[in-house]
Formats: sequence, structure tokens, C-alpha cells
Amino acid sequence: MADLKPLLDDLRAESAELDALVAGLDRAALAADTPAAGWTIAHQLAHLAWTDRWSLLAATDPDGFAAAVRREFEAGFDAVERGAAEGVGEAPAELLGRWREGREQLATALAAVPADVKLPWFGPPMKPASMATARLMETWAHGQDVADALGAVRAPSGRLRHVAHLGVRTIGFALTLHGLPADRPFRVELVAPDGGSWTWGDPGAADRVSGPALDFCLLVTQRRHRDDLALTATGPTARAWLPIAQTFAGPPGEGRAPTV
Repeated sequence: MADLKPLLDDLRAESAELDALVAGLDRAALAADTPAAGWTIAHQLAHLAWTDRWSLLAATDPDGFAAAVRREFEAGFDAVERGAAEGVGEAPAELLGRWREGREQLATALAAVPADVKLPWFGPPMKPASMATARLMETWAHGQDVADALGAVRAPSGRLRHVAHLGVRTIGFALTLHGLPADRPFRVELVAPDGGSWTWGDPGAADRVSGPALDFCLLVTQRRHRDDLALTATGPTARAWLPIAQTFAGPPGEGRAPTV
């Protein structure tokens, strides 16, 4: 469990960065539209609080999680929209307080789970480190929508490595989701925010993606269209993956339209 602490520290830091953007917003500001169609800033924060609540249930009551999934998702993924809508019209102090309390409860719960225990989820079961990584990814991604809505520019940090790692880990998932072969070696080479290099996969792989780490993270979280990003794909599988990349469980996302 000691190895989880730096990851949970990064999750807390990512949450704090988003919190600093929204802490002073009133009800009208929370109602501002974000790039996600139909979602305001309040929707984005409520979604994070909702997902933290599900994650906490998975970490503390796996059987209860399974029963709740059967109950809430029997008609499809509409429960995600319902969870986001919980924040619409909610008083800022209540919405932010609910998100803050839930994310801290989750971090505490994950720290108490043995490292090798797999927790249930909407997709494949995850160990606590994977769940913490997924929460950081979602916090960063939805934080990007909030930043875009506010016209804020966030400086990329080393925490992007967690998002990029998840993007690499889900390459096979995205390909399989679209009925494409996922058994070819794949190489990812990224320029880190500090100018260093982050790499994954076989150096000799014919299929590879390279470019800035920020752009890669914007791609895999579907926050920017591939045409707006300085990423290079080589090989048929890499080129096929670029427009369908996604780090999140569930059906394919709609992505974003190009701006250039």
C-alpha cells in the first residue's frame, strides 16, 4: 500500500488544481456551458462527485456495488447523465462540499485496500492503484472542460504521466471496441512537460504514436480532435486508433469537432 501514496497525493493535487478554478464560482457561473454538449460546469463537478461515490462503494462494499449497478444501469448508461444532473441548480457550497468530501473519503478508502485486491467497476475490475489513476484521469479531463469554459489555461504537469499511462493501457480496449485487431506491437513516445521523454511499448514496433504528452492526453480523453493535436501516427493500427482512442469505460464517445 505504500506505493499508492504518491499516486493518491497526485490525485489530491489534481483535484486541488480544479478546486482552485471553481472555488469562487457562484450559481450563475456554475451554470456556464462547457465544451461537453449539454453539460455545464455544475454537471462536470457533479459527475466527478457521482463517480467518486461509485468508486467509494466499489472500494468498501463490492457486493453492494454489483447490486447497485444492476439496479441503476439495467436500462443503459443514462445513469451517468442522471448523476451529472444532480448538480444542476445545487447551491455552490453544497455541490463543492459534496465533491470535496467524497473525493477525500475515496482516497482514504483506497489507501486501506490491499494492493492486489481487484475492485469491481463498470469495465474490467481494477486494483486500487488503477482506480486512483482512473480518478486522476477523469479529474484532469473534466477539469479541462471546466478550464475551457472559464477561458483558463492550465500549465501541464508531471501528473499527465498517469493519464498518458492509462491512454496506453487502453489502446487494445479501444481497438477491440471498434472491432479492430489489437494484437500488434505498439510504441508510444511522448515529450513530457519538462522536456523529458516518456515511452511505452516495443521500440521496434511498426505501429507508433509520438508527440507532446499534453496532446496525447487530450486525445485519449477525447477533449480535442486529432486534427487539432501535434501527434504523429505511423502504421495502420496506430492510424486507425488515433480517431477512436478513449480511456473511459463504456460505449465509444462522441469526441470533439476539429477547430482548425
